[in-house]
Amino acid sequence: MNTKVTIAGVEFKNPVMTASGTFGSGMEYSDFVDLGRLGAVVTKGVANVPWEGNPVPRVAETYGGMLNAIGLQNPGIEVFLDRDIPFLKQYDTKIIVNVCGKTVEDYLEVTERLGDADVDMLEINVSCPNVKEGAIAFGQKADSLYDITSRIKAKAKQPVIMKLSPNVTDIGEMAKAAEAGGADAVSLINTITGMKIDIHRRTFALANKTGGLSGPAIKPVAVRMVYQASHAVKIPVIGMGGIGSAEDAIEFLLAGASAVAVGAMNFANPYTTVEVVEGIEEYMRMYQIEDVRELIGGVKE
Repeated sequence: MNTKVTIAGVEFKNPVMTASGTFGSGMEYSDFVDLGRLGAVVTKGVANVPWEGNPVPRVAETYGGMLNAIGLQNPGIEVFLDRDIPFLKQYDTKIIVNVCGKTVEDYLEVTERLGDADVDMLEINVSCPNVKEGAIAFGQKADSLYDITSRIKAKAKQPVIMKLSPNVTDIGEMAKAAEAGGADAVSLINTITGMKIDIHRRTFALANKTGGLSGPAIKPVAVRMVYQASHAVKIPVIGMGGIGSAEDAIEFLLAGASAVAVGAMNFANPYTTVEVVEGIEEYMRMYQIEDVRELIGGVKE
């Protein structure tokens, strides 16, 4: 039984990885999860300088998920290079670094700093607010997405995954813009913009007013967008959004994802990622599937 998948020349032992921002760099979870069982660890976003993030409160529970307005708090590239990569290299798993920034130059600086680092791929978070565009996310306009993708690809030494925002009119168009810009793969979906109001205090549950909705509530939207994106482009698609079980993950694979990422459910159950790996293996045995790649895009039209 073969569970290996290959994305942009990088071979993963299985198609299960973590979703950026929900797993740190694995340190917090290493007491619960054998990181060596995962196809990859996708790190929390890394910027060129430390970011403090947004004011609190910045997390709120919602029906079927959670809202977050963390604001990509991170210690910056220097700490990441010195601390996080050496930690992850202890484990037999691939390392995908999520990159964030407020200007194209920020992204390019981190991309260049990672050029000689022992990591396997870069995932570019284009849901960051583009300060030069009045805080419109890089991933919300096709021409901006094409521009930043092509400029990062010109500097990157590792394969580049563009992480797409669902807060757009046509996800297929955005996936095509990333592909045209040279992206080696796309990952989706990032969080959906949402809001919660505390009716007793008559104020917003998040200091930022809005936040990113994640968790099981967004899964049907995510599956639909992964299906659309996988039909719009020839490059691999990594699917995420509300995955909490092997059944969820297999749904994404059948919709066209070459791999999947577990996000918010890590908070509810820190064992989720390994349970998904084991559940996929069990499903393959049950249906006598020899190669996990048989499932990719396998939904009957």
